[in-house]
Amino acid sequence: MHHYEHFWLDPKFWVAVSFVIFLLLLGRTIWSKAMHALDARAEGVRNELAEATRLRAEAEAMRKQAEADRAAALAEAEAMITRARAEADRVAAAATAEAEASAARRERMAMDRIAAAEASAISDVRQAAAEIAAAAARSVIAEKLTAEADAGMIDKAVADLPRALRAA
Repeated sequence: MHHYEHFWLDPKFWVAVSFVIFLLLLGRTIWSKAMHALDARAEGVRNELAEATRLRAEAEAMRKQAEADRAAALAEAEAMITRARAEADRVAAAATAEAEASAARRERMAMDRIAAAEASAISDVRQAAAEIAAAAARSVIAEKLTAEADAGMIDKAVADLPRALRAA
């Protein structure tokens, strides 16, 4: 083996120095590339987290909007049900009032017909009674009244005429 006077003259020293320089240069390059790759990865993770946060906020806003829409739809449905019930009550009341008015009109018409039929019947009875009475009077007068009795009744009526006029 060969011993050199000074260590810098030994080729192993220079191989070691050049290896260290090579490692430093290569390590610096590898280190910067590794740092750059890690920084890029960290930036990607930050971007993904920001995107996830934005998507979560959008989803939350959409959920709140859906809940608001649902509440509005429920309120509108309740209002429609209330309006429908009120309309049904109004229609039922109107139909009841119309039915009662119709029944009252029919009752009034029936009462008018009954009254007309009653008046017609009374008129017919009176007319028949008058005809019967007239026929009976004719028959009685024809049987009982003679010419002398007729002249006596006329004389008596003429004699009572001034007294009847003074009384009136």
